[in-house]
Amino acid sequence: MNYGQIYYADVANGIGCRTSLFVSGCTHHCKGCFNDMTWDFTYGHPYTQETEDKIVESLKPSYISGLTILGGEPMELLNQKAIAPLIERVKKEVPHASIWIYSGYTWEELNDPDNKRCHGEYTDAILSQIDILVDGEFVEEKKDIALSFRGSSNQRIIDVPKTFEAGHIVISDYQVR
Repeated sequence: MNYGQIYYADVANGIGCRTSLFVSGCTHHCKGCFNDMTWDFTYGHPYTQETEDKIVESLKPSYISGLTILGGEPMELLNQKAIAPLIERVKKEVPHASIWIYSGYTWEELNDPDNKRCHGEYTDAILSQIDILVDGEFVEEKKDIALSFRGSSNQRIIDVPKTFEAGHIVISDYQVR
């Protein structure tokens, strides 16, 4: 996996001060994408053990609320292989850190084992360990700069633990409108 950039004090992509990892590679190619350079899976820098170590260390101070993974598309099957162990490590070493993922895939697509475009060997493990999933492709015609933590009104901010507990999608309190 490659990544485009890492922000170590990001306040735009989730609650609180966060570390945000922008992975490379996306097959959605949404019209009006703010980060279209990351569509290319080879864009940016190789994701290495050293990269992961820096990310995990950056999450340890108490003023850091958590990790946000976006892109590109973190839930592309090629990216899930690297994302899964990162999330597992964060959960073990930095339990106070919340984990957010932004994905153009919907909750329904990610949970459909027949959807071989985005559901693979690591998908269930990833979803079972994250706190928030911001799902759905960016739709330029539904762009709304007044929205918190999402670019277009079709996207949902899903409380993943509550969704698993309830057996249906539970929209997070962070989705104000």
